[in-house]
Amino acid sequence: MSTLRNSVRLIGRLGKDPEVKEFESGKKVANFSLATSVVYYDEHGQRVEQTQWHQVVAWGKLAEIAEKFVKKGQEVCVGGKLVYRDYETKEGVKKYIAEVVVSEMLLLGTKSELDS
Repeated sequence: MSTLRNSVRLIGRLGKDPEVKEFESGKKVANFSLATSVVYYDEHGQRVEQTQWHQVVAWGKLAEIAEKFVKKGQEVCVGGKLVYRDYETKEGVKKYIAEVVVSEMLLLGTKSELDS
């Protein structure tokens, strides 16, 4: 049960191709944005779609898979943990970010979508 304490599962579509960096050690990291949408009908019967954007980080082998096989618009399922961090811009402004650090990834869609 301890793995449930910080567990995130998302199914969504990539907003852009993954940005992959390789470090001097040879280790890779892939960063991409993932859109998840919820559709519901309001009290007037109007269809409402709400989209949330999530920042996703994949390391090592998962980064290599993302680099080779994952493209903008593709539907994927990711599982991992939610991580909060902060950094300072060149102008000295402190920024805060929430990311999903991936421990597993499943490519979704039809074979033709995955082959294109």
